Amino acid sequence: MDEFTATAPPVQSAVPDLDPWPLTIATYNIHAAVGTDGRFAPERVAEVLNELNADIIALQEVPLGGSRTPNVLNVLQEATGYYAAEGPACNRPERRYGNAVLTRYPIVSMRSIDLSFGSREPRGALDADINCHGHMLRVIATHLGLRPAERRDQIRRLLQVFDTEEMPVILLGDINEWFVWGRSLRWLVSHFQAVPAPRTFPSRRPLFALDRIWIRPRNRLVHVEAHNSRLARLASDHLPLIAHIDG
Repeated sequence: MDEFTATAPPVQSAVPDLDPWPLTIATYNIHAAVGTDGRFAPERVAEVLNELNADIIALQEVPLGGSRTPNVLNVLQEATGYYAAEGPACNRPERRYGNAVLTRYPIVSMRSIDLSFGSREPRGALDADINCHGHMLRVIATHLGLRPAERRDQIRRLLQVFDTEEMPVILLGDINEWFVWGRSLRWLVSHFQAVPAPRTFPSRRPLFALDRIWIRPRNRLVHVEAHNSRLARLASDHLPLIAHIDG
């Protein structure tokens, strides 16, 4: 695991009181800010994030800068005014790309978990501890691989690394599991308990629940829904997934 530094928000978001509950969390594969019309448009993704009005947002497929890659996370952070953390799965001088977290609340610490598998595309998870007015949350944002053996190996590694009794643990991201009874999903359900899984892909006519949110303890999860706005159907090939949790 590698350490990464969080970025403070350019404009501090207003937090009206000292009780964060209930919290709204979301996960969103932004497809490198390329919409279903084939156009690169980070500003549309930013508009969708503002529609969500979530307290914590995990992002996947985020261009993070480099000599040949724009830094989309900077655009999104400026548009939301949130704290930001990045966890590049691909980290070369010409191209940095991977997971990110945006949050209203300060990020106390973070780790990057390497989930790469053989010669497959580099994968990873961003593991962040977030302080919500003294209420600590551990958030693991990830994007798993396309092949079943790859996902099984990645889930094994995640389950070994992140479990803790010190604070609630949230695992969210693009799990890339197309089969309802896939082995990697069964392992996650047995660990976290079953949760609702609205369909999020493809965004124009969702057929598959590729994006997921789990929390432990399970009783904190109140409601899960896909954000199916007109703009969300255009801005990426995935819809955002939103969950509400209580203290």
